[in-house]
Amino acid sequence: MIHNIKFRAFVYEDESVDEISQAILNILPEAEIEAEEAEGMLENKILILSGVVSKKRYTKAFFNTLLESVDLDKLNDDLERKMDDKGNWFLRFDKTDALDEKWTILDKGDAIHLKVKIAAFPAKKQIAVDKVRDAISSV
Repeated sequence: MIHNIKFRAFVYEDESVDEISQAILNILPEAEIEAEEAEGMLENKILILSGVVSKKRYTKAFFNTLLESVDLDKLNDDLERKMDDKGNWFLRFDKTDALDEKWTILDKGDAIHLKVKIAAFPAKKQIAVDKVRDAISSV
């Protein structure tokens, strides 16, 4: 159902790299996290944590946990808006809640960003939306 999951989170100077890394691992336990230094608009240091999870058993485990952990009505209602024309599903999770092993989906703000590539052929928005909706309705 999922080809891969790309993730990214920003770590600001007043945050702990270890805590944000753990928050990512609470959502994607098998993630291999890479770090890249960047500079903010005010010349403050920012660390960008990112990576890709593509093994089927890990993407399937993520999806199953997602369906168990979030409000399925909200997930379903937001689906059209959070899916692009190529079948990429964009999700954001609250970093603080993720550290406490809670999966809180956000619409904006400082978060762990996921780009979930839905396995749909052809890779079109409506096909991907229908696949996710079918999975949600089967829960």
